[in-house]
Amino acid sequence: MSSNRTKAFAQPLSNPAKRFLEWKSNDKTFGYYDKSIAESMKGKSADEIKEAANVKIQLPFKFLVLDQLHTVSGWNDATSSGIYSNEVKFISKQVMTVKPFKGNEIAKGLYADIKEKVKNAGGHYVKSIYIMLEDGTLANIQLKGSSVQQWGEFTNKSLSRLPEEWVVVDKAIEGKKGSVRYTTPGFKFGGSLSDSEANQADLVFDELETYLKAYLIKEESPVEVADLDPTDDDDLDFI
Repeated sequence: MSSNRTKAFAQPLSNPAKRFLEWKSNDKTFGYYDKSIAESMKGKSADEIKEAANVKIQLPFKFLVLDQLHTVSGWNDATSSGIYSNEVKFISKQVMTVKPFKGNEIAKGLYADIKEKVKNAGGHYVKSIYIMLEDGTLANIQLKGSSVQQWGEFTNKSLSRLPEEWVVVDKAIEGKKGSVRYTTPGFKFGGSLSDSEANQADLVFDELETYLKAYLIKEESPVEVADLDPTDDDDLDFI
């Protein structure tokens, strides 16, 4: 049977990222929710599971950037549920559909046109960065608030270096806006890829690209993230 024809019967692709990380302002590091830990603790209290399954990354944290997209996250009080949207590659050209996990659509359109409506509903812009970890794992970083600005300042003059060099976060940068104190990750370059690392990066990127080519066609697909915290202190408006 033709391999091309079998694609018509293939199951929808799931997001291949193994971890979804976010900056934990109070903890001054990145963290992620480990479903396998949570599943192994069935029968324990919700607080015990949350404490164990929310894993904190010990700095320094090293990664390679593979691609960057845009999405929306947050918390909607009216429905007592999280907010999500599809990811887009070009935020000024591609439509975003923002919804709560419970309830009806919040807004649909270019982000600049729906930003205020999204913000009023409890949503905020998120920079979705797909990365390769040192062990070759495909992961995703979700940056919000002032962390997005910190990332922009780091990459604006060095974008061309990202495909060939590791990025390292080895410290938290203290910040304050009004009475709100927060931290952001301190990004710097951590050296060029070796030949073997570059080869691994090519394989991981191919896996990501296969997924994104199929995903980006489906405009309203939700972002598959796990337990991102909408109440972190660093939720300052950026974009």
